[in-house]
Amino acid sequence: MDATLIALGVGALGLLYAAFLIRGVLAQPEGSEEMRRISLAIREGAMAFLAREYRTLGVFVLVVAAGLSYFLGWQTSLAYVFGTLCSAGTGWVGMQVAVRANVRTTEAARTGLNAALRVAFNSGAVMGLSVVSVGLIGVSLVILLTGANPGVVAGFGFGASSIALFARVGGGIYTKAADVGADLVGKTEAGIPEDDPRNPAVIADNVGDNVGDVAGMGADLFESYVGSIVAALALAVVTAENTTQLSLPLLVAAGGIVASIIGSMFVRVGERPEMGVLLNALRRGIYLAGALAVAASLAAVLSLGLSLNFFWAIVVGLVAGLLVAIATEFYTSYTYAPTQALARSADTGPATVIISGFALGMQSTIVPVVVLGAAVLVAYALGGLYGIALAGVGLLSTLGITLATDAYGPVADNAGGIAEMAHLPAQVRERTDALDSLGNTTAATGKGFAIGSAVLTALALMAAYTQAANVGTISVLDPRVLVGILAGAMLPFAFSALTMQAVAGAAYAMVTEVRRQFREIPGLLEGKAQPEYARCVDISTGRALREMVLPGTMAVAAPLGVGLTLGPEALGGLLVGATASGFLLAVTMANAGGAWDNAKKVIEAGNRGGKGSAAHHAAVVGDTVGDPFKDTSGPSLNILIKLMSVVSLVCAPLLGG
Repeated sequence: MDATLIALGVGALGLLYAAFLIRGVLAQPEGSEEMRRISLAIREGAMAFLAREYRTLGVFVLVVAAGLSYFLGWQTSLAYVFGTLCSAGTGWVGMQVAVRANVRTTEAARTGLNAALRVAFNSGAVMGLSVVSVGLIGVSLVILLTGANPGVVAGFGFGASSIALFARVGGGIYTKAADVGADLVGKTEAGIPEDDPRNPAVIADNVGDNVGDVAGMGADLFESYVGSIVAALALAVVTAENTTQLSLPLLVAAGGIVASIIGSMFVRVGERPEMGVLLNALRRGIYLAGALAVAASLAAVLSLGLSLNFFWAIVVGLVAGLLVAIATEFYTSYTYAPTQALARSADTGPATVIISGFALGMQSTIVPVVVLGAAVLVAYALGGLYGIALAGVGLLSTLGITLATDAYGPVADNAGGIAEMAHLPAQVRERTDALDSLGNTTAATGKGFAIGSAVLTALALMAAYTQAANVGTISVLDPRVLVGILAGAMLPFAFSALTMQAVAGAAYAMVTEVRRQFREIPGLLEGKAQPEYARCVDISTGRALREMVLPGTMAVAAPLGVGLTLGPEALGGLLVGATASGFLLAVTMANAGGAWDNAKKVIEAGNRGGKGSAAHHAAVVGDTVGDPFKDTSGPSLNILIKLMSVVSLVCAPLLGG
């Protein structure tokens, strides 16, 4: 049977299983009237933001589609629009389930830890399986309808990347403005607990968890997944020795979906809330899925009659992803020495917390660079540029379950917030906190996983670009190339500056509003009056939508500007510089932010004086600084480097292809 038809069938199977999980999640009880009221407020805020975000993006999509149609033809333009619709659709579905699963997770936590984990994890699995299934179906349909034209298939990837960048940046600005405002005024100034219903920013904070870490992360990894397949297909067209190499990426992705479905069935936990026990529950499913994906990849290579070197290149990608995730966990989990040492630095105040955390983030770049560098060399030796692309596909082949372990975290976080606001028994909050702490660790490893995949995918896309643009050797001695490298190395810093400033500006407005309500609403801090939650939700929404436009536009305009003014070789230099600096900056920011967050949780667990101590206040400051690091700027950088690469590939015919 044709590999494209197999991919379509497996994609449909993934969506059917996601629908089965949705039915199971929605069948769970929602709890008391107060719990349902809080959950409804979160749901309405999240969906209203997503609807406004998509309306704003609609204008951008139409403008870009018109330009693509004029310069590159209607097929590329149509594939681009199809890519945007697929990405937006998966985000919408994942968000709809997440904002309904939160209250059901809270209610399940009344019964036990495993019951709560199953509800939260299954909702995350809906996001994971929707991303990989829709991504594989979308690429397969484009191939069937247009015949594996690299430019047209890349147009689909360009559409996915466009939505991903705006969703990640917009969602990141929203969630961190609310989070910073809630923490600085609520926890630090007013001394009230996290998720306290007296805090006016608490609903916006819970909304932000969904728009940033469900819809944003889903769009991010949808783009990564599609980009890895597009890169492999593009290189197969221009470098492959036979057409069967076109089928291999599709079959590997299809095998990964089946492996993810089976692995997700084995995520179970007892009633012990220890981090090690919870992590092992998730690892059981991930490792099983990885083993099954390896077996499926071997079967695909043998069935196509291809060299076993390609199989080993796929395995190299899987192993590299696992090692990067382990390294990220080591530097960010509070069960390991780096984060525990960071918590100790809080004894001497916020300055040492900031210094130590930033140093930890920079140090954490060493292992990923070594691992991915070795993976690139080995994959190239095994299969050339196509082998590097296969390593990227292999790394993301089990995304269906790895994304589930990430996307469940915001649901658990919301569940804890609902428990706090509804004044449920302490045992319920203890269970949701255990799941939330696990979610912080899996979120950090998920970001490391996404950043690692970005490097392999961006490198493969760069290789495809050089082929499409007829660029031979890119010499660093060429002044235009050197200028391109320097400009590319600068772009991640300029991009991060824009996103960090956006968070700071939105957080300033949020802090001012929360202070105003505490000051002007009589009886608010005493719990005798209701906050004006809607005002804070509106502040985050408006600022996020305004501030996301410039960074997103810059990512598309920069490669076009350099390519058209300095030539295709200089654009190649731009991509090299952006990939190198963006990778290192993304790892630094994501890991420093994750470590600051978990260092705070070490202290909140009763260490270094516990909650309310001077060390705790210092750790809260570190966590606040780390919020935009790990949830806005850091994870957006991996999309930036891939988006610029795919824009270059799509527009290569205009530059010399």
